[in-house]
Amino acid sequence: MRIITGKYKGRHFEVPRNFKARPTTDFAKENLFNVLNGYLDFDEAPEALDLFAGTGSITLELLSRGCGKVVAVERDPMHFSFIAKNLAALGEKSCIPLRADVFRYLATCREQFDFIFADPPYALPRLEELPALVLDRGLLKPGGLFVLEHGKANDFSHHPQCAEHRAYGSVNFSFFKAQPEPGVTIQG
Repeated sequence: MRIITGKYKGRHFEVPRNFKARPTTDFAKENLFNVLNGYLDFDEAPEALDLFAGTGSITLELLSRGCGKVVAVERDPMHFSFIAKNLAALGEKSCIPLRADVFRYLATCREQFDFIFADPPYALPRLEELPALVLDRGLLKPGGLFVLEHGKANDFSHHPQCAEHRAYGSVNFSFFKAQPEPGVTIQG
């Protein structure tokens, strides 16, 4: 696993072979962040939430690109330890790693974020619920962005807040926009 760009560009982290998590491929991750540059201004140090953080690949990329704060939620103890170890190796203090169940976390979270990313297991029974859980609970700041990584079997294009869908091989990303503040017009 490597960091593509930013202050940690080129850093590599060996993912243990016994991990159940599959990190987002470099190809998909690079394309994802190319699209994100049109939605997020990383120079403004956005605050992000990484759900089902797995190996921490997206968390580390967000921090490398300038996020002011990233909350990384991962339930698996081995994966959580791997993320914490890599954050410590970088001396990174802008991340809050949480060992927690994502659905319990979402039910109690009172924070808002500029960007939320979720990479659940593609066969997760509750995967279809994630857009509603994030968007209906107001976890995004007005105009914020939620990206859900999923397999080709899922289609969120019917969702009223789905802004776009991108596919890179077997990796699919659905992009959801939070409603803007009342009286604010978003162009584009």
